[in-house]
Amino acid sequence: MSKSRWSARRAALCAPAVLAAAAIGASAPAASAARSPEFAQGHAWRHGVVPPRPGIDHQGSNPPPAGAASGTNDLSFGGGVNGVGVTTGAPHMYLVFWGSQWGTQGTNSSGYATFSGDTKGVAPDLQGFFKGIGTGNDLWSGVMTQYCEGVPTGSQTCPSSASHVGYPTGGALAGVWVDESSSAPSQATQTQLANEALKAANHFMLNSTSGSRNSQYFIVSPHGTKPDGFNTPSGGFCAWHDSAGSGSDQVAYTNMPYVPDAGASCGASFVNAGTAGALDGVTIVGGHEYAETITDQFPVGGWLDSSGAENGDKCAWIKSGQGASQNLTLTTGTFAVQSTWANDFNGGAGGCEVSHPIVTSGGGGGTATVTVTNPGNQTGTVGTVASLQIHASDSDGGALTYSATGLPAGLTINSSNGLISGTPTTATTYTVTVTATDASTGNPTGSTAFSWTINPSSGGGCTAKQLFGNPGFETGTAAPWTSTAAVINSSAAGQPAHSGTYLAWLDGYGTTHTDTLAQTVSIPSGCSQYTLSYWLHIDTAERTTTTAYDTMRAQILSTGGTVLSTLATYSNLNAAAGYQQRTFNVSAFAGQTVTIKFTGTEDSSLETSFVIDDTALNVS
Repeated sequence: MSKSRWSARRAALCAPAVLAAAAIGASAPAASAARSPEFAQGHAWRHGVVPPRPGIDHQGSNPPPAGAASGTNDLSFGGGVNGVGVTTGAPHMYLVFWGSQWGTQGTNSSGYATFSGDTKGVAPDLQGFFKGIGTGNDLWSGVMTQYCEGVPTGSQTCPSSASHVGYPTGGALAGVWVDESSSAPSQATQTQLANEALKAANHFMLNSTSGSRNSQYFIVSPHGTKPDGFNTPSGGFCAWHDSAGSGSDQVAYTNMPYVPDAGASCGASFVNAGTAGALDGVTIVGGHEYAETITDQFPVGGWLDSSGAENGDKCAWIKSGQGASQNLTLTTGTFAVQSTWANDFNGGAGGCEVSHPIVTSGGGGGTATVTVTNPGNQTGTVGTVASLQIHASDSDGGALTYSATGLPAGLTINSSNGLISGTPTTATTYTVTVTATDASTGNPTGSTAFSWTINPSSGGGCTAKQLFGNPGFETGTAAPWTSTAAVINSSAAGQPAHSGTYLAWLDGYGTTHTDTLAQTVSIPSGCSQYTLSYWLHIDTAERTTTTAYDTMRAQILSTGGTVLSTLATYSNLNAAAGYQQRTFNVSAFAGQTVTIKFTGTEDSSLETSFVIDDTALNVS
């Protein structure tokens, strides 16, 4: 699977679903909520959030007063577009940083892509937010799961049998791409934005509705640009979402400008005062568009009220009271978010919520199937750090919690993500049972059992151990590896992992490009075996059988960057189906601190992908 060009059949764009928006203004808020104006009517922006600027014609949607008829203010199902109404599986978010203006790429300590031109830190903030939703007992995402498709047009409730919006278990972020092939337009048109979304779908090889069914693309423009008139006198929006393509090639995308350029007009310091809130607007606006996309994937086939407002529009810029914007704490950090509309709030009268129980297709009720992947029998050594990532899936896409019995003394399991870690203290063989539980009603579970043998410490000059940190990239980020941007990917990005979910994908662009992946390790002396290994898959669009156009080198470097050994050089000529394990004796470097580095280089055309997984540097 490559990252190469998009099919020509995607050239046709569907006309944007135009949202009649509002002259922005002010109205008397409901007693339960002090809010700024949010939803507007009268300008031709796509479905999106508009600035919190008061005026005389505000027609925002507040929670209905006591005694209001049930459903009069609620969202109704629009019947779907091409059979799609909402995102029914776990949502996949693809971030596209558009244009060479983003500048020099780097990687921060969390493994997120950074850019010299991103002076406010928008890129890592978006990556952290979308990687974090669906983790840390996130119930902000639960609000959206009450909506569904497969019900009659005009429905305002969803039966348990309907296909509900999926929950982003383990995080929604599925891929990051920096499209630096040219500068982003200074004021991109809607057509240019749509074409960039189609190009992104090609990059991630999700070139049909079936491939993009649960995916959305954020087209993030760089500082100083004004996509579709953002931050201009004729603008009047902070972001919007729409769909591009047609028929089986339709994809959902968001025009995500460089939001801090608009300052407080698009949410800066809306939740957190001063510099602490400099990026509030980024995740308030980003979360608004994400939430609206998964409940109205191809506008206007999803859930809207009678005025055309979506779930985010109805709850934007609430300062206090019910549904006020607030901080959301995830495993990746704390981020400002707004509430979204819940039809089932207040006895069905509806209202804005930031937290809601997760609703699964089939209504939860124990009908979900939870499957835990057996990791195989394990071994370890007293005094040597152990780490094992447990993987599980839920047929309804619900949130899972993890527990374990029989773990070796000194090890524990993280209940949120299933990572077993610690340092074993007692040598014996243990029988471990790991259970994953769906948090929905009925608490369906899945379990698996395996043995874990802990051996005594060798007691001599060598302790058997594996030296790489994050050897299978299952944290979803690079650290403690360092890499160029977008090297660490999930299997949802188009290349299968050798095991688990994540992998390192070097090159695959079909243009002049270089990717690197490296980790520095201290190799102890006094051992008899020193083995470096990794699993490698190579695929290519090159057709030559004689010329190595694209290459990847595996090297050992000194800490100063001097190449000490080139272990192997691979090329498009080595392309083959599946993974192959590569092993090397690295005993010559015992007692040294060295850097293991992979460098992939492509020429100007026809992609070659070098995919690495399940690395190890074992000494014994």
